Amino acid sequence: MEMNEILAVSGQPGLYKFIARSQRGFIVESLVDGRRLNIAANARVSAMSDISIFTDNEDRPLVEVFESLRKVSNSEPTISHKESEEAVEAKFAEAVPDYSRGKVHMSDMRKVLAWYNIMIASGVTEFKMPADEE
Repeated sequence: MEMNEILAVSGQPGLYKFIARSQRGFIVESLVDGRRLNIAANARVSAMSDISIFTDNEDRPLVEVFESLRKVSNSEPTISHKESEEAVEAKFAEAVPDYSRGKVHMSDMRKVLAWYNIMIASGVTEFKMPADEE
């Protein structure tokens, strides 16, 4: 599964896999429970390949952050996003030591950890940017 097929839909919990276009938007499938939803064309949707995290140098693609989390977690789920702020920040800093302390909020860190755990639980084991079409 490519990272540009995994979507975050504003107002909907979890992550979704793109299935097909429909007349009024598109159809997605939840990575958590497999239910399919019709998402309106005007909904705010972000592909995992389009999201990045602020760092002290330049923005780091979310796919690279997931790969760093995979390495520090030995390809296993990481801590829950519901852990204490100190534990969440420590795990996030272990994976992304140069994240921008002024721009990356606790809610962002919690969301990244939750998304990583959803993807690991759904069988995603490689985090790579989609291949460029020539």
